[in-house]
Amino acid sequence: MPELRWNPLLNTWTMVATNRQARPHLPKDWNPFAPGQGKIPASYDVLAYDNDFPVLEILNEPVPRVSSDEAHPIFKSAPAYGKCEVILYASDPGKELYDLEDSHVLKLVELWTERYRELSKDERIKYIFEFENRGEEVGVTIHHPHGQLYAYSWIPAKIEAELSNCKQYFEKNGSNLFGDLNKAEIAHEGRVILEGKNFVAYIPYFTDYPFGVFVVSKNLKQNFTEMNAEEKLELATTLKQLTRAFDRLYDRKFPYMMCIHQSPVNSAEHADTSDYYAFHIEFYPPLRAKDKVKYYAGSEMGAGAAANPLDVDECAALLRSKL
Repeated sequence: MPELRWNPLLNTWTMVATNRQARPHLPKDWNPFAPGQGKIPASYDVLAYDNDFPVLEILNEPVPRVSSDEAHPIFKSAPAYGKCEVILYASDPGKELYDLEDSHVLKLVELWTERYRELSKDERIKYIFEFENRGEEVGVTIHHPHGQLYAYSWIPAKIEAELSNCKQYFEKNGSNLFGDLNKAEIAHEGRVILEGKNFVAYIPYFTDYPFGVFVVSKNLKQNFTEMNAEEKLELATTLKQLTRAFDRLYDRKFPYMMCIHQSPVNSAEHADTSDYYAFHIEFYPPLRAKDKVKYYAGSEMGAGAAANPLDVDECAALLRSKL
C-alpha cells in the first residue's frame, strides 16, 4: 500500500510506493496503451483511466504502515490519499501531438478540464497536477503519446513556493507577477516564441533549462475550468506548434517534461489566487545539444542551485526559426 512519509527538512511529503517497481519498462513486444489491451477500450480518441501502478490511492479507510523500529516522533507517515491517472492522447502509438488535428488536441484539453473539475469535488484533494514525460531521457517507460495526472492531498513543495512567492509579490507591488512577466517578456521580444490573443509562449529570462518554455494565460485565468472555447482551442494549437518546433530543433524526437500549473483546489489559504497567480505550462527539455543532456546533478539536486549552460535569447531565436 502506498504511503506518505514526512520530510521535516523540506517541510513536505515523500510518496513511497513499492508497487511501482513492477511497471512495464519500454516493452518491445506489446503496447499496454493499445486499443483493447487490459482496461483500454477497443476504440478511443483521448482517454483517462486509473494508473495500474499508482503512488496515490482513493481508499475509504487507508492505514499507513509504520513498523515498530520507526515508532519515533520524528518519523511521521500518512495515508497516500489521492488519485493517479494515465491520460492517453491518441490510440495510434505513432502519432505525435502535432500530428493530430486541432479538433483532436482540443479533445485533450477538454479531457484535462473534465478531470480537473471532477477531482476537485473531493474536498480531500488539494492540488491537481497534469503532466507529460516525453522521451527516455526523462524516464518515459512506454512509447505511446500520453501524459499523467496526480491529484494530491496536499500542495507539493514547489507549487507551494511558487504560490507563496507570487502572493508576496502581489502584496508588495499590488500586481500579478505573471501579468508583469508577460508584459516584460513581450516588451523584450527576444525570448517570445509565439503570441496569440489569449496565450503567450516565451523562454523566461530566469529559466534553468535552455529551452524551458512557459506558456502563460494572458487573461490570467486560474485553471482549465475558467477558459472559454476560444482559449482552449488556442491552447491546443499553441501546444501543437511548440512540440513540432521542439522536434525540428535537432531533427530528432525532443524529450521534455511538460508541467501544467493551475490554482489549487479546496484550499482556504489560496482561495484568492486570482489576485496573484495564473494558469501556465512549464516545459523542462533536458537537451543542450542534439546529443548532450543538461543533467540536474550535484548543485541542482543537492543545493537547489540551478545553472543554465546556454543563453536563452539565443535558444529562443533558434526555437522560433523552427515554428
